[in-house]
Amino acid sequence: MQRMTRYILAELIPPLLAGVLLFTALLSFGYFFVSSQWLQGVPPGLVAQWIGYQLPDTLVKVLPMAAVLMTIVAFGRLNTERELVALQSGGIGLGQAGRPVAVVGSVLALLSLWLSLWVAPQANVETRSLYWDVLTGSGLSNLSGRTLDLGGGLSLQWQSYDHAKRQMQNVRAERWDKENPQQAEVVFAKSGSFEDNQLRLSDYQAFTVNYAAAADLAAGSQDSAPADADPAANLLALRQQAEAVNDRIRAVFPAIVQGPDPAQPLVIEAGTSRKEMLAQYADAIGADTQGWDELSAVIRDPKAELAERQAAAMTLSRKVALPFGNLVLALAALPFALRFGRSLGVSLGMALLVALAYYLLTAVGLTLAGSSTGLAALLWPWLGNVMMLITGLLLLRRT
Repeated sequence: MQRMTRYILAELIPPLLAGVLLFTALLSFGYFFVSSQWLQGVPPGLVAQWIGYQLPDTLVKVLPMAAVLMTIVAFGRLNTERELVALQSGGIGLGQAGRPVAVVGSVLALLSLWLSLWVAPQANVETRSLYWDVLTGSGLSNLSGRTLDLGGGLSLQWQSYDHAKRQMQNVRAERWDKENPQQAEVVFAKSGSFEDNQLRLSDYQAFTVNYAAAADLAAGSQDSAPADADPAANLLALRQQAEAVNDRIRAVFPAIVQGPDPAQPLVIEAGTSRKEMLAQYADAIGADTQGWDELSAVIRDPKAELAERQAAAMTLSRKVALPFGNLVLALAALPFALRFGRSLGVSLGMALLVALAYYLLTAVGLTLAGSSTGLAALLWPWLGNVMMLITGLLLLRRT
């Protein structure tokens, strides 16, 4: 039995490695080709570093395809050359012969799970940061004029960006009060920098604004002037009215601070770092930057809104479902190997078709999860795994 296990493992590993190299090279070339127009004159070492940062996320995507190719090529050859018939004549059924597939699929699932939750999120942040801050040299320029959410109720906007000085020009920062949603701290600055998690604003003015009090002020401004015949009474009434208006103005602006020295900047701690901001907002599609620590923290946070916790739980379900697709696809590909694994070309084509069907089903599941709530939102990301497993079992019974 051990000799048979080693023999089948020796059949599985070469097509698995070949599939990983092939699909990784194709996906990495696609990334490079799309971005090549912005990489002219960039040192090859930096380009290689940029591609290397993308490898963890790329591996999470290509390992399921490689798992399918592994099973179809290996068991297709064993079936074509009648080696499976020889095993069955010796009392070794397909279930026993398929145990190495389950072992390799389980290893791939655990490896992909580790990459998906603990390695790829940070690597994705480094990828986008290196691309925008170093390779293209645009820095924060492409984010100018947009209002960005930096977490913790803090939003940031700037008019233009000086890449040489790494400075934002004409900056506005706002932080809303969680206890009083109609009150905010607003800071206007002529310039500012954003490094790591620190926002440093120079030559600034800071205001605390109560918008509910502003509505009261607008209503109070319509009060009519006193029309008493006694001038002294009129003067007293006007003074009281002016004091009431001043009180309303102070209620609208509880605090006003002007930077006494432009050389002494105002430092604000943001909930999002510069690299994370680039990863989330610089491209049309934000990078996947949430791992186990971030998602579990949101799920356990009692102060987080229900929608935020549900979104985090659904994302976590998705990031677990895809890695376990390696095990499901490796086993579900067995009947396809017995039917279509006659040659390397047919095996490769069938592997691509099976992987495509899996990803389409997964995409449908994610779409349905986005419009669902509760337990259904957590189960829909597993649609691809469940359907491929059922399909594999049905085909295996007919083989």
